[in-house]
Amino acid sequence: MAHIPVLLKEAIEVLKPEPGRFFIDGTIDGGGHAEEILKRISPKGRLLGIDLDDSMIESLKRSGRLEKYSKENEIEIFCGNYANLPEILKEKNLPKGDGLLLDLGFSSEQLESSGRGFTFKKDEPLIMTYDPSATPVREILRNIEERELADIIYQFGGERFSRKIAAAIKRAGRKKKIETTGELNEIIKSELPKNYERGRIEPSTRTFQALRIYANRELENLENIIKRISEAVKLEGRVAIISFHSLEDRIVKKFFKRMARQNEIEILTPKPIRPTKEESSRNPRSRSAMLRAARVISN
Repeated sequence: MAHIPVLLKEAIEVLKPEPGRFFIDGTIDGGGHAEEILKRISPKGRLLGIDLDDSMIESLKRSGRLEKYSKENEIEIFCGNYANLPEILKEKNLPKGDGLLLDLGFSSEQLESSGRGFTFKKDEPLIMTYDPSATPVREILRNIEERELADIIYQFGGERFSRKIAAAIKRAGRKKKIETTGELNEIIKSELPKNYERGRIEPSTRTFQALRIYANRELENLENIIKRISEAVKLEGRVAIISFHSLEDRIVKKFFKRMARQNEIEILTPKPIRPTKEESSRNPRSRSAMLRAARVISN
């Protein structure tokens, strides 16, 4: 499935990229947002693209999507964690950016063809990490205590049957190692009522989300970069963050408000920008997207 950037027009409008500027895409993924940014910062612009998933970087390079901009601009694609952006800029002897974009969603390609178990709709190895060096979920499930597992499923997934699910996972794991998404999916479904959420979502959705967030330290990474925005984005530079569930959006909202009170940033989006009906219809995965943006006013 082709990569479709979410809230593309809206993100560009708040970031305001201009020719000759230096922009950072901290989650470059399929390159959809990056391509549009490059159009606006050409000529003599500079783009740093970062992604934690090296397979996404290789896929983007193979696609050649950004090559046509390489003659007029400096483009560097780097495998790394956006939470470490200040260190990455120092390592590469790069200045602070004029703009930073973070799209916190994971792509259709990761979901459907990574083979890492991001979806319970396929029977794949239970890995669920973007970084190949991170501890896979199958190992996490073996070593974690039942109470902590229940807390993770409840806190990161909002699953009200978290304790029941955690008990079933640990019970099954004592009999046989849980190795695949299919095995985990069956364990979860066996513990939930047949009319779970009245059929609005699949029974395993919330648990899989919680385990992915925990394994990839997604909320921790987000907090870390927001707290250090002024170390990565220059004075008057802009930041746009696209989140896809309430836990992420709550973090962005909380830190933006705190930083605004301390006169570190100006909030550009009093309320999150959401997709239009047309975009939601064209790209169903965009429906939960929320965009918040800010301008750095103090370093």
